[in-house]
Amino acid sequence: MKETALVIMAAGIGSRFGGGSKQLEPVGPNGEIIMDYSIHDALEAGFNKVIFIIRKDLEKDFREVIGNRMEKICKCEYAFQEIDDIPAGFQVPEGRKKPWGTGQAVLSCKEILDVPFVVINADDYYGKEAFVKVHDYLVGLEENSDVMDMCMAGFILKNTLSDNGAVTRGVAKIDDDHVLLEVIETGGIERKNGKVIAVDAEGNEKEIDPESYASMNMWGLTPDFLTVLEDGFQRFLSNLGDKALKKEFLLPIIIDQLIREKKAKVKVLETRDKWFGVTYKEDKDSVVKSFKKLIEEGVYKEKLF
Repeated sequence: MKETALVIMAAGIGSRFGGGSKQLEPVGPNGEIIMDYSIHDALEAGFNKVIFIIRKDLEKDFREVIGNRMEKICKCEYAFQEIDDIPAGFQVPEGRKKPWGTGQAVLSCKEILDVPFVVINADDYYGKEAFVKVHDYLVGLEENSDVMDMCMAGFILKNTLSDNGAVTRGVAKIDDDHVLLEVIETGGIERKNGKVIAVDAEGNEKEIDPESYASMNMWGLTPDFLTVLEDGFQRFLSNLGDKALKKEFLLPIIIDQLIREKKAKVKVLETRDKWFGVTYKEDKDSVVKSFKKLIEEGVYKEKLF
């Protein structure tokens, strides 16, 4: 069986959660965190190892909460996303506080990642179906494709909303073969008066199709993508302009550009599972109830591992 890896982006500061490490908040009956369930589902689907992307200052707490436990269950490695981890010849702009986004996060794995991989957010619950579909797609890839062959878990937009505030989603446009045409970063998405609405760049509300596919940053990628990230990160840093303090090097934008340049093909794999996560502090109670319900329905054992 082809080797595959689960890459978990867990370096986020979690500002909307009040500045704490929301990825480490217990949500299961035995203190499990969301990552426990993601790792369980990924291993069950056939992924062989886990790479945690964290900040160095989070390492001690991270190992105590989840890392040490997981090392007894599967092969685990660590990559560190730091604001000053940038190519030679560049400097961190004065006043910049946060690292450089999800593209830099995945790039931090370059020295330890040499197999096809799925990348996910630490604080999102994706469900079992998506891991199975992405894994099976990755192990079935042709070795000599003319373009980079990737996949994206396509969640149904209405299944990805929070009850506690608006969210930002990458809304996907696909062709008849479920190949991704573009990802449109869309903000201010929430339920309102029985509809799903979003807010455009001018601040105007618009209705949006609740059955649209949404990207939840769950991508199936191959090691050659890391070379693209390396080159793209240098170009990104060369063109910061007046947004140097906040601009981010983001996976959806990078992949969208590759699609436009016809350098990549991204298959959208539909999943009907309901996403949930801790976007807002108020989300935690509903996440705890959701896992309790999944255990009662037999989706998970009460003792996960």
